[in-house]
Amino acid sequence: MAEQQWVTDFGQYLVVQRQYSVLTQQAYLEDIADFTKFLVNNGGLNSYTQVGRLEIETFLDELTRRKLARETISRKISALRSFYRYLENHKLVKDNPFATVRIKGQAKTLPRFFYEQEMAALFDAVTGDDPKALRDSALLELFYATGMRVSEVSDLTLAQLDLTMRIVLVHGKGNKDRYVPFGHHAQQALQRYLKEARPVLLEKLAQGAVAHDYVFVNLRGQQLTSRGIAYILDQIVKRSSLKSDIHPHMLRHTFATHLLDHGADLRTVQELLGHASLSTTQIYTHVTMKHLQADYRRYFPRAQAADPSARSQVKESPITDPPKAPPESK
Repeated sequence: MAEQQWVTDFGQYLVVQRQYSVLTQQAYLEDIADFTKFLVNNGGLNSYTQVGRLEIETFLDELTRRKLARETISRKISALRSFYRYLENHKLVKDNPFATVRIKGQAKTLPRFFYEQEMAALFDAVTGDDPKALRDSALLELFYATGMRVSEVSDLTLAQLDLTMRIVLVHGKGNKDRYVPFGHHAQQALQRYLKEARPVLLEKLAQGAVAHDYVFVNLRGQQLTSRGIAYILDQIVKRSSLKSDIHPHMLRHTFATHLLDHGADLRTVQELLGHASLSTTQIYTHVTMKHLQADYRRYFPRAQAADPSARSQVKESPITDPPKAPPESK
């Protein structure tokens, strides 16, 4: 199509102006390429300006016939809506044909996370004194302590870390910065990695390679990429006693879920995660609902009366019956 340059320019816009990661950019471009292929194969349209309601409905029918998940279809429509919004803002199309397209009945999937015992198993799998083990330990500690995105960890530089104050300056999506504190476990793991492991790994840099100040490096001394981080986490799970799989975002979900489980308010979690809208953070309230319901049944008097098992649990609690007063001295 003659307008392929529009797609190229949109891809640059996502990275340069929207500050999206390269992986996110690639996902957008793949969805646009899928739609472009559809246009060529179904009617031979040679311009994005010719797309109307009929083409969109036919495209949705094809995606349904391919038995794609609702979430996948919704993501493709979202990518195309953003693409056409870009074209509309640059006066390349008159309007956005995807502006009002919504996928009804989209199933909401709760974020997957690790329980605290499972996190303990992961940390047990990264013990060791060699540079690789020290790096993996610091990586896992920082993910869990801050809830950072994988791209934020990959691009993290030494200047963003304050180990004395135990705080990290995170460069988030949309060029939005936020400060996130971390605890002494992450502090100790990072200090040991930076002192004992990172200098050793940097010695593996090829001669003539450009020096850098990225915090996490691979075994060749180069910046650790998002793909490399995902591979490391996968290897950690395989060495642990866990049977589940892992992806970096699960640690972000775990961070948020454990904060709420231990009493943090939703606004605090929103700020720490760098969510622009509170509605994005609210999905974690569904995750913690089971814990809230269990506490309700255990401690609320009316719930105890209706739930014999909960009532018996409370009776066994040492705080239910006050300690007896010592006998008066005679």
